[in-house]
Amino acid sequence: MTRIFHTSDLHFGAEDPAALDWFAETVRTEKPDAAIVTGDLTQRARRSEFRAAAQYLAALPVPVSVEPGNHDLPYFNLFERFVRPYRRVERAAKMVEAEIDLADCVVVPLKTTARFQLRLNWSHGNVSSRGLARSLRLAQAVPDDKMVIIACHHPLVDIAETGTKGRTRGGEEALRRLSACGAQAVITGHVHTPFDVTHRLDGGGSIRLIGAGTLSERIREHVPSFNDIEIVNGDLSVRHRVA
Repeated sequence: MTRIFHTSDLHFGAEDPAALDWFAETVRTEKPDAAIVTGDLTQRARRSEFRAAAQYLAALPVPVSVEPGNHDLPYFNLFERFVRPYRRVERAAKMVEAEIDLADCVVVPLKTTARFQLRLNWSHGNVSSRGLARSLRLAQAVPDDKMVIIACHHPLVDIAETGTKGRTRGGEEALRRLSACGAQAVITGHVHTPFDVTHRLDGGGSIRLIGAGTLSERIREHVPSFNDIEIVNGDLSVRHRVA
């Protein structure tokens, strides 16, 4: 059996200390095989926020992988956003986009953030050809006896259950190609609303889409939470846990 705690949108700078303490204590007590954070470590990408987030995650006694979120790119320093957009995220360098190889699965990162886009709202997701190619290479290298789970910040397609429209560019095509390379599930954040749905792919087949809530004060309709994912004999189950 493999067990993963999947959380997202910590938003240090607008974090919920009680929720963070609860999550950290649950990790220490229950000792999952890994913790995956699907983006938005910070609220405004400030150095102090990244420092606090990195210290918090480094203290978790399990392997951790972190995906950058749109809130993790510089908001006020446009030069840094365009030239070195992920420089501040490097405070958590060993954890950022780390591939996690576990007994029953491999968690493969996929970047969905962009330093700029040809549309007004740059917070929406974007799958670049370069980022997708890297994830496809990693997915193809996973042994057949292990499940492939893709981790990214933005839901790759809009999820009706969340009531939001992420409009991730290239998302549907990415799902189709990742599924063809063996991916069976995609775990995401961004919308602060947990979900677990089966998405039917164009041309046939399906893929599991799993979203985490938030551990910040920026809650919407749901209280702070995380996903407790278990893989047993090739079957994946999700338990949504609330603070």
